[in-house]
Amino acid sequence: MSRARVPLTLGVLAGAGLLLFLLPLLGLVVRAPWGQLGAALVAPATSTALTLSLVCSLLATAASLVMGIPLALVLSRTTGVTRRLLRALTTLPMVLPPVVGGVALLLAFGRRGLVGEALNQAFGLQIPFTTAAAVMAETFVAMPFLVITVEGGLRSLDPRFEEAARALGGTSWMVFLRVTVPLLRPAIFSGAVLCWARALGEFGATIAFAGNFPGRTQTVPLAVYLALETSGPEGAIVLSLILLVVSVAILVGLRDRWLGTP
Repeated sequence: MSRARVPLTLGVLAGAGLLLFLLPLLGLVVRAPWGQLGAALVAPATSTALTLSLVCSLLATAASLVMGIPLALVLSRTTGVTRRLLRALTTLPMVLPPVVGGVALLLAFGRRGLVGEALNQAFGLQIPFTTAAAVMAETFVAMPFLVITVEGGLRSLDPRFEEAARALGGTSWMVFLRVTVPLLRPAIFSGAVLCWARALGEFGATIAFAGNFPGRTQTVPLAVYLALETSGPEGAIVLSLILLVVSVAILVGLRDRWLGTP
């Protein structure tokens, strides 16, 4: 059966959309100072920022998996006003300006924040402007992508599999681990990839809540901003190109390995 042709007007609009994605990336590749790329790769500041970005984004993804999968399960099993309220709270970081999220985190976990003051007084724990703060900021903005993806996977599952497992004497916890999670594997990994990619590129919430301290909170997006403000566009272009290459390589690798995409 032949597929219907795309109308010319829609094809032109689709092409414009593709160009919107392609031209900035092409400009980055074309204008990149390739002669400086080798030196930038081995520069201590670059390797430190890149390592910190990978560590923080992976920790944020792990935290999102631990908290996000149960949250997605709750969302998929609720209805009515409760579901709408929980979904609104869960998706709010997706539409909230990231820097506003960073300020909100600071007001909640800062030295005089709603929770931070008690933590400081009881344990001497100060979260802002630490590596932990960078991980929290990335988790805050990235976890909704995992929750929404996993919730969609949960809603598409055939409930008869879980019902059969419970009928055979499985407890709720056993059914979740041995039936639900294996069936959800594609949704979990696709959500984790989206979550990781968002965390890797996070800027606004991180700089507001964690600051921009080399070796401690300065991830690659923050290093790009600093280079653009201080050393000129060449340094920012090199760092941006490195982040682009790393992001594409890991996303393609994860996609081929876990999502079964040819």
